[in-house]
Amino acid sequence: MFSKVYSAILDGLEGRIVEIEAGLIPGLSSFSIVGLPDKAIQESKERITLALKSINAKPPLKFNRKTIINLAPADIKKEGAILDLGIALSFLIASKQVKNLKKKILLLGELSLDGRLRKIKGALPIVLSLYKYFDEVYLPLENLPEIRYLKVDNLYLFESLKEVVEHLEGIKLKEKFQYEEFDESNLNFEDLEFIKISDYLLRAIIIAAGGRHNLILYGPPGTGKTLIAKNIVNLLPNLTYEESLEVTSIYSAAGKLKENFIVRPPFRNPHHSSSPVSILGGGQTPKPGEITLAHRGVLFLDEMPEFRRDVLEGLREPLENGELTIARSNKTIKFPAKFMLIGAYNPCPCGFFGDPEKECSCTINEIKRYFKKLSGPIMDRIDMRLNVPRIKGEEVFKIEKRDFQEIKELIADLKNKQFKRQNKFNNELNIKEIKQVCKLKFEAEKLLEKSIDSLKLSLRAVHKIIKVARTIADLENKDLIESQHIAEALQYRLIETADL
Repeated sequence: MFSKVYSAILDGLEGRIVEIEAGLIPGLSSFSIVGLPDKAIQESKERITLALKSINAKPPLKFNRKTIINLAPADIKKEGAILDLGIALSFLIASKQVKNLKKKILLLGELSLDGRLRKIKGALPIVLSLYKYFDEVYLPLENLPEIRYLKVDNLYLFESLKEVVEHLEGIKLKEKFQYEEFDESNLNFEDLEFIKISDYLLRAIIIAAGGRHNLILYGPPGTGKTLIAKNIVNLLPNLTYEESLEVTSIYSAAGKLKENFIVRPPFRNPHHSSSPVSILGGGQTPKPGEITLAHRGVLFLDEMPEFRRDVLEGLREPLENGELTIARSNKTIKFPAKFMLIGAYNPCPCGFFGDPEKECSCTINEIKRYFKKLSGPIMDRIDMRLNVPRIKGEEVFKIEKRDFQEIKELIADLKNKQFKRQNKFNNELNIKEIKQVCKLKFEAEKLLEKSIDSLKLSLRAVHKIIKVARTIADLENKDLIESQHIAEALQYRLIETADL
């Protein structure tokens, strides 16, 4: 007696098909699972035994047979309880308690002791990557919130093992899953009227948010750097359908999906004591880190010089390529990491270096040591550097109220303009695309040439300046980049952390 069904495990951010073979051979009653299962799968024997009893089926140990379950390919480690449903069905078919499957079906689900199907981790990325290889896909009903907008026509949702068996036997057929229409135009933003900000800072933030340019906020403590950084994400437009699928898949795979379906850009704010693996990703079995969880959103590093140097240096490749490659002896996994980096820090450990009103208590060596972690290559990857000065008491109540709803619409407009032209943000343009999209007027080109020599700009810095200038030109509805756009983009790179 032999059977074979299909299930899947999560491999990075994609599904990997697992063939579940069940065989019953003469011998003393036993139930064994082979094929590199982890502890959770080994323990599934007890869950499956009671789940089978709940539907009045005979479990493996009630047969005078030796039951062997093989998980193929046998040389890849299998993790999690996602294979429970497949293992149970493979046994039922092998023991002739359920008819042979006439279709190629993907079976996903964890079983509870009473036969109910529990929510599984990584349902969306697995179904998204594998549904086209199967006639039907079976999934726990508890996973409905995360796949509600997934446009597939061969998906079925079940509450229990009993429902699955009745559907396969033709006793009580289940209707196919009907997806909901995705609407990204429903904008629910927080009210940001409490933020007091100067015209200069507001314009720079619109440019940074509009083109997704990496940004550093620099200035004495208590000037609102953290408040500004934490609320920039509220100015960003909703994710598109494709972006939502990406982000929701990442959170589902990481087991961090709390919402039904993520439609807003994510915001991640790791503490400076976080380990490199937690921020960059990795581990023995590679898992996504904070930079991947910030994909299509904002990664905020408060007190940036306090982060470990290896963490900051590890950001170099993701900032450049928009992805992180993690290599292990048996596999290489790529995690997406297209995020807007916002860093915030003080001018020195005490926070008052260069302050005209409060004396700094730090030594020159302490200040140098404070900024030592911020290497040249990291700073070169920052598009814009903004000095956030202290606002005087007499000016606090004079700053006019902002129409943040209008600002949000303006940033959404900037996004639409860029995606219509090049299907990506200006910050994501590569060298070839810069030449095609970022056309400079003669005066702008000459100004940039002079700046390269006088400011000793690297080639990467030149590209960053051009991309920021492209966003400024988009903001002003100009097709060509003019000299004033280059001049403004240059000024956002001239603020240094400390004049030592």
